[in-house]
Amino acid sequence: MPELELTISAAQAATPLIRTLHLRAPEGTSLPAFTPGAHLQVSIPGLADPRCYSLVNFDTAPGSFDAPAEYRLGVRLEDASSGGSRHMHSLAVGDRIKVTGPKNDFPLHPAEAGEGDTVLIAGGIGITPIASMATALQSAGRPWVLHYSGRSRDQLAFADELTALAGPALHLHADDDPATRLDLGALLDGLSTTQHLYVCGPKGMIDALIEGAKTRGWPACRIHFELFASAAPVAGDQAFEVELRQSGQTLTIPADKTILEVLEAAGCDPMYDCKRGECGVCTATVLEGEPDHRDYFLSDAEKASGKMIQICISRAKSPRLVLDL
Repeated sequence: MPELELTISAAQAATPLIRTLHLRAPEGTSLPAFTPGAHLQVSIPGLADPRCYSLVNFDTAPGSFDAPAEYRLGVRLEDASSGGSRHMHSLAVGDRIKVTGPKNDFPLHPAEAGEGDTVLIAGGIGITPIASMATALQSAGRPWVLHYSGRSRDQLAFADELTALAGPALHLHADDDPATRLDLGALLDGLSTTQHLYVCGPKGMIDALIEGAKTRGWPACRIHFELFASAAPVAGDQAFEVELRQSGQTLTIPADKTILEVLEAAGCDPMYDCKRGECGVCTATVLEGEPDHRDYFLSDAEKASGKMIQICISRAKSPRLVLDL
């Protein structure tokens, strides 16, 4: 992926918590092409890992994704920010940032003959990749519908632009309004399992959508999602041991650390990418012990076998795991 240094050309508040940043090349040249669902990895001063922010596009003109004059990001100020969103909210016009990308882990499926509406579902800041998908579908003349949910109406970023783009294809939902609150179960009951579902938002929304769709017979190949949150401790998590069979090391994984984090701190060099349990790059073979699967990559059958684990996010139900590392 290309590494770029870009200039903040404009910045606006989209909601009380979401800020929009426009990025341009200092020389004014066009930027690398991207596809709907793509993101940039942004280097944050003082943080070892970059932060990923999805690219937003409302331009339905031909070629708007191919040679953009600017990139647009939407960044939510997180309550428990480790520094990424605070830094992004502090940037001013004229500041420069270093980015890598674009990269797409959340692509649209190709057009299918006789396809029904593509169903887009966004929660909160999850609207950023979903908005670009809506734009691309509209530009291509493909049928779609968008359900966009937030805690309240004033927290729905880009509502005016989405309304202009989508018209009656847009359905806005607010948690504090019983008349418009999103009911995922009712929504799924009114759809066909032949339709593609795309969801991005809080983990609870994604988990509920995936479970609800599976229960209703949706094939996994028609359920698409992107999770913004990385691994986080869960109430009741306990420390456990991991033996690395190839190196002979035995490491203790505290309740508030992942296997991946402990391996890196011990000087190991494991392969990984997303740190959200979505991509499968960090898959390791389990030789002994019982994994506590928390990923979105392995199939139900693979999880049930207990033979693989995503070390970026999953843990152990047994006191000890032996991995083929």
